[in-house]
Amino acid sequence: MDSYRIDTHKLMYHVKRVNKWLAGELVYPLYIEMSPAGLCNHRCTFCALDFMGYKKRFLDADILSQRFAEMGHLGVKSVMFGGEGEPLLHRDIGRMTRDASRAGIDVAITTNGVFFGQGLAEEILCCTKWIKVSINAGDPATYARIHNTREDDFAKVLHNLENAVRVKKKTKSQCVLGAQLLLLPENFHEVMLLAGLVKDIGLDYLVIKPYSHHPLTESSRYKNISYEGLDDMCRQADSLRSDDFEVVIRRDTMQRWNKQYRRYHHCRALPFWSYIDSAGNVWGCSMYMGDDRFLYGNIHRNSFQEIWEGAARRHSLHWVENELDTGNCRVNCRMDKVNTYLWELENPPDHVNFI
Repeated sequence: MDSYRIDTHKLMYHVKRVNKWLAGELVYPLYIEMSPAGLCNHRCTFCALDFMGYKKRFLDADILSQRFAEMGHLGVKSVMFGGEGEPLLHRDIGRMTRDASRAGIDVAITTNGVFFGQGLAEEILCCTKWIKVSINAGDPATYARIHNTREDDFAKVLHNLENAVRVKKKTKSQCVLGAQLLLLPENFHEVMLLAGLVKDIGLDYLVIKPYSHHPLTESSRYKNISYEGLDDMCRQADSLRSDDFEVVIRRDTMQRWNKQYRRYHHCRALPFWSYIDSAGNVWGCSMYMGDDRFLYGNIHRNSFQEIWEGAARRHSLHWVENELDTGNCRVNCRMDKVNTYLWELENPPDHVNFI
């Protein structure tokens, strides 16, 4: 079961926009990942964006309110607050969530959950599609070692999730509440423990995903991690599934990590998504933050339309098409499966008419 298609992609549900792209027309992104805050209260051992330096900077909520209205009008469908910092550290995260939702944009949040208190839950559950909390262990000691934080944060996060579930039921919110465990040697033996905990709390799902090494990360601790021999763990985790609780084991993504391969030779996904960092910079790809060849502009200085239709983005896409070696890209990047899909549309195999 993977009813939310977490281990695959959803671009095939946007046929009209894909057809416009295939026809060579300008398309606006369906999805934008956004970092409201550069700061983070944790220093996770696996953090892919530690090279950003956890800077004390925040997106301007007033500017963002204007940009959301514009983005909704231009056809942006979703925004996920996450990125290089902890999004709930932004004091206006509730307002930002509401502003995006009012603009017709679906909102999601990825968080470590420490600041996801009952008051904030009451404020944002009404206008978010999903909230996923990163909990990478099943007991306080392992959690503290992996998240590089205090052990009592573990209990605090679980308590916050219990409150969120109560608020969801009380308000009849449709927001999907989930947890995520990034599978590491330190937490492999605690998968079932965490799955049981979050199931008992009443979450909708637990995602178990592999590590993905960012070439710019300051640590190579998990660079050679392997995900072989997981059959027993998968069977045990699968046994906890029920009508009200999913365990999503990202098996395909793990296999791709083990084999370190990709089927496409060019990145085709950039027109369909973008990344906005906590300084307001709009990037073509989160792996290349800091590389000006992927910098489109800044939402604090220009409208989103000016940025998306501007010369910097056109030059970036031209460079990507003609110069970028995808063999150097991050294995299992966020757009990996979208890229595979688009490559197959442009390079179909034989016998496609035999449906």
